[in-house]
Amino acid sequence: MNKIIIAIDGFSSTGKSTVAKQLAKRLNYIYVDTGAMYRAVTYFALENELIGEDFFDEEALIHRLGDISITFKFNEVAGFAEVYLNGKNIEAAIRTLRVSKYVSPVATLSEVRRKLVEQQQLMGKDKGIVMDGRDIGTVVFPDAELKIFMTASAETRAKRRYKELLDRGHNLSYDDVLENVTTRDRIDSTREDSPLVKAADAIEIDNSNLTIEEQLETLLGLAHQIISN
Repeated sequence: MNKIIIAIDGFSSTGKSTVAKQLAKRLNYIYVDTGAMYRAVTYFALENELIGEDFFDEEALIHRLGDISITFKFNEVAGFAEVYLNGKNIEAAIRTLRVSKYVSPVATLSEVRRKLVEQQQLMGKDKGIVMDGRDIGTVVFPDAELKIFMTASAETRAKRRYKELLDRGHNLSYDDVLENVTTRDRIDSTREDSPLVKAADAIEIDNSNLTIEEQLETLLGLAHQIISN
């Protein structure tokens, strides 16, 4: 059976990672959450006091990129690959609003993007991969056989993210989450290096009113059409 590259791009909190994980599992493909990689770099910057409320030492972060090693290890209990930074499991730590607040500024740095894109392209050299992020179909894999662009209203995405964070025990307000979502949209869409845009040949899916199961069945259908040809 032919193996293909599936690139899933879109705005924050559209559920890209959730459906991408399930799609990879159904196809027996490798799944890579590139957003987690940028979150890992952001976590490193926060832990080393390189970024904060009113400062961002970009040069210091660029200088220390060589100190950052990001790997994924499959957790059989959880059923998905977790993120490790320099050998430490940071899967839970990177899913906080604290990291979400600063990930877009970190992701604007060309040096950061170049380091991570190189790693991502190596991961997909043998195909059979589902990768989600912001620039997968435009920069990382412009020749991907299937490109998806996920979208939903900012309010819908904020409600989903708010519930997710509450379920994890975080104490925060919906307004803070909505502000984070809209701010990330603006930064991701206007950055100079690899801005978030829909690839010309991507299939757009507005999942505001779709269940995860409906999204998965749609993507499976699209993937099987290409794989079987």
